[in-house]
Amino acid sequence: QTGSNAMLTTKVTIPEGYTMEKIFRTLEDKGVCSYNDLMEAAANYDFNYSFLDADKKGSASRLEGYLFPDTYEFYTGMEPSSAIDKMLENFREKMTAEMLEQAENSGYKLSGAITIASMIEKEAANDDERAVIASVIYNRLKADMPLGVDSTSLYTHQDHDGAPTDEMLADASDAYNTRLNKGLTPTAICSPGIKSIRAALQPSDTKYYYYALDTATGTHKFFKTAGEFNAFVATQNYAQ
Repeated sequence: QTGSNAMLTTKVTIPEGYTMEKIFRTLEDKGVCSYNDLMEAAANYDFNYSFLDADKKGSASRLEGYLFPDTYEFYTGMEPSSAIDKMLENFREKMTAEMLEQAENSGYKLSGAITIASMIEKEAANDDERAVIASVIYNRLKADMPLGVDSTSLYTHQDHDGAPTDEMLADASDAYNTRLNKGLTPTAICSPGIKSIRAALQPSDTKYYYYALDTATGTHKFFKTAGEFNAFVATQNYAQ
């Protein structure tokens, strides 16, 4: 830093899987902008990006999934809209013409692909699983089955630690409860990284409709039928 008028800068790393709320809390903690000002800008500032739904202006949730996870250098006390724009611009730059075409061809457009990618980000235990989990999500959507992605229920309970409770999973009024409600969630549930986005755009070709965590390995096993799935789950102790 040189000169008495030089603005201080700070580096902030936004990890994959952070929600918009967690990103904004992090920026506030780092002295970049206040959380409330960031939420106000997220809802009402006129960001000039075609991937944002103009009809959702007025709701901060329109940005969920598009604040690209990366390491940024921000000015302390900068304009909230400028801080948000850095992340949105990074997302735009990461989306190649081929990826945008794949999103359109998926049948769910870019917003749907990003929502699916956000579920993959929360669910996958490793990179090898991402495209397979994507295949399960698409297979269930095509079969008109509830997605059953439990991490979506945590989106509306972001202060909750650990797995969703039985009460959360039984709440049909929660639009983010994919055990009881069919289709995609109203928004993404976090900011997915590029690997999860690519998996959502290029899912594996499988006949899997179910997956479950193998507690011995910390990875997931995949199944074609409910019988196979239930038989495996019966061997696991998820309460530990």
